[in-house]
Amino acid sequence: MLIVLVVAVLVSNAVAGSRWGLSSKNVVITGGTKGIGKACVEEFMELGADVLTCSRSQEDVDALVAHMESKGYGGSVTGIVADLSTSTGREALVGEAQRCFGGRLDCLVNNVGSNIRKKAIEFSEADYNKVMQTNLDSCFYLCTALHPMLKAAPCASVVNMGSVSGGIGIAMSSGVVYAMTKAAMNQLTYNLACEWGKDNIRINAVSPWYVRTPLTEPVLMDAAYRSRVLATTPLGRVGEVEEVAALTAFLCMDAASYVTGQHVAVDGGFSRCAFFDLAA
Repeated sequence: MLIVLVVAVLVSNAVAGSRWGLSSKNVVITGGTKGIGKACVEEFMELGADVLTCSRSQEDVDALVAHMESKGYGGSVTGIVADLSTSTGREALVGEAQRCFGGRLDCLVNNVGSNIRKKAIEFSEADYNKVMQTNLDSCFYLCTALHPMLKAAPCASVVNMGSVSGGIGIAMSSGVVYAMTKAAMNQLTYNLACEWGKDNIRINAVSPWYVRTPLTEPVLMDAAYRSRVLATTPLGRVGEVEEVAALTAFLCMDAASYVTGQHVAVDGGFSRCAFFDLAA
């Protein structure tokens, strides 16, 4: 009887562990060599996933793979050079995913993104296209191109990396085109969650506020601007990439198997602050 009980406990723990991990999951994380993307690659690998990522720089890819392999995580990492703002780059990533994972993809994290901080009237057509193609086109076309591989998984998960600038019904000084792409990514999330639910594919969006990354560092170096950011953030600090990666990983776990069509802010309370006097 005691042996049966011990076995039952071990089995129960193993099942619980699998629900709260990513062991043996096949994962694509775009833009995974820096910032939030790099933190996601590390988080997913630490939880046991096999990860494919990409960058436009071979040097960055090589540095990431060497760094992650030195950690000795349970999961593996493969990196390729691909510019996802182009159809050629997206085709290269999809082809590599098929080669690495043999037709089954459990998780897709659409993280790659870019911004050009200009006033709307200063945008050239080339500026507009660069932000749109990098942020929105890559997300839409990778979702659709990888749909057959996602459908082949028992319960696949897509996480679109948005921004509070695109999803809480306010205007921010992040730049109009960037905000447009992030708002569209949120709506893409809602629609695909409904359209692909029958395929057991979950779609969710994660929307960070200011997080310490190479993209935000130049802006946050301005002391006056940083003070304004902190003054509207109830937790009184900027976020860390690991905090975004943790939520992203959870949304890809089996433990989140009934969560779809959601947009979750990782913002230290910013989206609830509005005109609340935090100093009172």
